[in-house]
Amino acid sequence: MIIGLTGSFGAGKGVVVEYLKQKGFKHYSARDFIFEEAKRRGMDISLGREVTIPVANDLRKQHGPAYIVQQLYAKAVSEGGNAVIESLRAVAEAQFIKDNGGIVWGVDATPELRYQRSVERKSETDNVSFETWKEHEERETNPDDPTKQDLFGTLKISHTIFQNNGTLDELHAQVDRALSSLS
Repeated sequence: MIIGLTGSFGAGKGVVVEYLKQKGFKHYSARDFIFEEAKRRGMDISLGREVTIPVANDLRKQHGPAYIVQQLYAKAVSEGGNAVIESLRAVAEAQFIKDNGGIVWGVDATPELRYQRSVERKSETDNVSFETWKEHEERETNPDDPTKQDLFGTLKISHTIFQNNGTLDELHAQVDRALSSLS
């Protein structure tokens, strides 16, 4: 089974990935794929989103809007077993997973809680004001351009959306219910 995971900033995608890894899923990271491409291009990956967004958008423009996930999906299929591909950022990526028999899950939470979680990660790219953080998220919402990111568009077409406004146990329970419904 292949699960594509999408979600808004700070919603808890990484927490869901770690939980699925405990259940035997192999993790394939779009961020790692994009960082590798940025390094290949000689770019400074310490700049985080300032590098990953343009590189990802360029890859989609050059190779098609689902390119990144297609590459990860092919690797997951070739290696076999259960897999989670994180993080789907473009609608075409989520649609590719669905069209190829995979499941798309989304993770969301209130903006204030997501911002708080982002700040608590202590990543340089998250060390911004709430207003700047919201501007960054809005930059990743491009419904009129399939080669760019559209976080909320991917959430809209997810099979299941986990509302992660509560405890870790509550989130895990949502994941467990979703997994059992697939059996």
